[in-house]
Amino acid sequence: MNRQKRLKSSALLLMTACIWGFAFVAQRQGMEHIGPFTYNAVRFALGALSLIPLILFLDRKSAQSPTENRSSYRIAAISGFIAGLVLFCGSSLQQIGLLYTTAGKAAFITGLYIVIVPFIGLFLKQRLGLNSSLGAALAAIGLYLLCVPDDLTLGKGDVYELVGAFFWSAHILVIDRLSRKTDVLKLSLFQIVTCSVLSFIVAIAAEKIDFSGLLQALVPLLYGGICSVGIAYTLQVVGQRDAQPTQAAIIMSMETVFAVIGGYWLLDELLGTRGVVGCALMLAGMILPQLTLARGTRRKPNEG
Repeated sequence: MNRQKRLKSSALLLMTACIWGFAFVAQRQGMEHIGPFTYNAVRFALGALSLIPLILFLDRKSAQSPTENRSSYRIAAISGFIAGLVLFCGSSLQQIGLLYTTAGKAAFITGLYIVIVPFIGLFLKQRLGLNSSLGAALAAIGLYLLCVPDDLTLGKGDVYELVGAFFWSAHILVIDRLSRKTDVLKLSLFQIVTCSVLSFIVAIAAEKIDFSGLLQALVPLLYGGICSVGIAYTLQVVGQRDAQPTQAAIIMSMETVFAVIGGYWLLDELLGTRGVVGCALMLAGMILPQLTLARGTRRKPNEG
């Protein structure tokens, strides 16, 4: 593979991680004015709107017949509804957790999906390598240092984020299965629409939707919807064309680091020495399971 293409893909994926990391800050700031379900409803709606022009553009360039195109939308709608249900659970728990914990801690706990997914694979009769086991141990120690204070209590927000990490793990596995059967961008659109509609339903039932609050939260909403969902997803798709999946996962796990930087810079969030050590161990635990896979992929004789 051309070295210049690899560098370009790495840069695009790092930009993706940066946008996603700072999105945790936007999510916290947005909830200073509106409820968590209202924020998710609007930001996912904005994200869906930002994806529509790209999908229509690609449809025009596609060689598919009108019948094939309609069929692709139908399959994507069914798959997107299933994935959207899981996305709704994960994003809702993440958003509620951010009411009670910092952006940095939320990002690191959410990032545990990189460790959780291989363990879920055990129930699917997949092997668990040594690096995955060591990574899980490091991540568990790091999680303890980051989230559990000296009185051995786990914060309310941290619990929401931890449960949410299991839903994010399930979402990765669901997308892995469904994306093989349908157009990825259309699948993304329909799952985002599903998540937005469900969030609107809960917001109408449980929260007060205030137009003035929406205006005050406009900048975080625009960032969370257009940048985090629309732009970052497109950058991810383009970046992964010339990157190995395992290497892409390592780069995109840097979103946790950017979330800590954003929390410190924009929200004055401080982790302390114990928290920094915990974050470092968690980051090492997230990356370690990917390293052997990345080396094994590079050794393939047919790679250019």
